[in-house]
Amino acid sequence: MAKPAQLLIIEPATELKFQGPFRTAVASYMRLTNPTDHDIYFKIKTTAPKKYCVRPNCGLLEPRESQEIAIVLQPFIFDSNEKNKHKFMVQSMVKPEDEEINLEELWKKYPENLMDSKLRCVFDCPVEANQATPASATTTATASNSVAPVAHPTNEAVSSSAALSNTLATSNIGISNDEQLMGDEMALVKEMKRLKEEESALRQENLQLKEQVLQLRTQVDARAKEQPSAAARAASSTTGSVYYQNPYSPPPLPVNQQPIIYGILALVMCFVGILLGKLLYSEAASK
Repeated sequence: MAKPAQLLIIEPATELKFQGPFRTAVASYMRLTNPTDHDIYFKIKTTAPKKYCVRPNCGLLEPRESQEIAIVLQPFIFDSNEKNKHKFMVQSMVKPEDEEINLEELWKKYPENLMDSKLRCVFDCPVEANQATPASATTTATASNSVAPVAHPTNEAVSSSAALSNTLATSNIGISNDEQLMGDEMALVKEMKRLKEEESALRQENLQLKEQVLQLRTQVDARAKEQPSAAARAASSTTGSVYYQNPYSPPPLPVNQQPIIYGILALVMCFVGILLGKLLYSEAASK
């Protein structure tokens, strides 16, 4: 059964180009466009998942929507034999209208609705000076060997041996340069790994700081709400006591003068009682 034709517009359509040298990560970009009136799911696969980082690698495109995909090639030692071996596949499917289903289950449930498009990877790496040197030395050695049969065989033997030693020295230099480049590549990979770990740790620390700031703000807001409510309760209690005070009652005495007033009143009451007693006694005696 033939698969349906791809509905998405893919740019570029057939190949992804990566520009070297590849001592650091190299990025290439792909754009997906949905020209239809339907929602379309998409998913991106590759034959070398450990060498590429794709963001985003899946998603949903609404009608007339476009999405740029970043494809990052990890650092590696370039080998011309790997040209055109890495490939990418863009799979897509029209969203079913009759049900809601998980994206991972969608590809398995409707395999007949899958639309595929393949792109190959192209590595463009400029020829460096240390790569051209061994080739030129080999050409020189071949040319010197081709001129060997002349009238002075002894001198030619000496010159050919010198050329051979020069060729070996040049090849050794090329090998040492390659080993140095390989060491540099490994050092760069380790440095990138360390930087990623530091970035992850800094992100975690940033999240913790944000949570602490949020907690402090929550506590400050709660205290700010409690203080006006306490002030309002105090004001209301003060207002209530003033409102229910009898306007015709004398003002309250100071606390420090209350014992003196009470003592004077007690003496006055005693004096009045003595007078009343004498009056009553005198009346009774006269009778």
